[in-house]
Amino acid sequence: MRIAKWLSQAGLCSRREAERWIAEGRVKVNGEVITSPGTQVEDAASILVDNRPLRLPQRPQLWLYYKPRGLLCTRNDPQGRPTIFEALPFKHHIISVGRLDLNSEGLLLLTNNGELARYCELPKTGWQRYYAVRVYGELNEKALHELTNGITIDGIQYGKIQVEVTRQGQSNAWLYVTLTEGKNREIRVVMAHLGLAVNRIKRLAYGPFQLGKLLPGKVVEIPYETFAHHFPFLNKPC
Repeated sequence: MRIAKWLSQAGLCSRREAERWIAEGRVKVNGEVITSPGTQVEDAASILVDNRPLRLPQRPQLWLYYKPRGLLCTRNDPQGRPTIFEALPFKHHIISVGRLDLNSEGLLLLTNNGELARYCELPKTGWQRYYAVRVYGELNEKALHELTNGITIDGIQYGKIQVEVTRQGQSNAWLYVTLTEGKNREIRVVMAHLGLAVNRIKRLAYGPFQLGKLLPGKVVEIPYETFAHHFPFLNKPC
């Protein structure tokens, strides 16, 4: 297996991060610093990162997690705010698939496999993200409908966004929003551009995986046999 893929599948980092570690001279195979992410390694190889031995890659695992509001999707926050990795009930080497910002909640996929996380996030994979969004302000349904053509805000191009008004009151409305890309704070930025203040964002689904009846703060593992068919590379040789 290629060393960059080995590190990624060990759940330590993404493949891109692995390539950076190798370029920085942080990775040794059988006592030698390597310089190529394509270096082939055997199961019995001695592999160290920052002179620390690593375990062999485990079988890919995938969890559904209901991220509550008020948690960051990062391992360390300079401001000392709470993170999902502190709140989770286990200490696996895990990676979050994408992120939800501090005040957003709902479905977050977790995995021990960097290659699997990368596949979920790649635009070419085509997995859509689904959200329930509460907004305040006057709705312009024509402008909302035109988001299906994409929109450019402050020089940033956002892809197709589908919006359905599911409930409307005197001062607020609930929207069902489908994203094709999921750029940083995309929903908040686009709605603010349309004069709408976002009060709540809840992710309901990510690609084929749904939040369902999972409660805030709860996490459940998906059996390998249930999710593996969504990832063609799992059945390919390394």
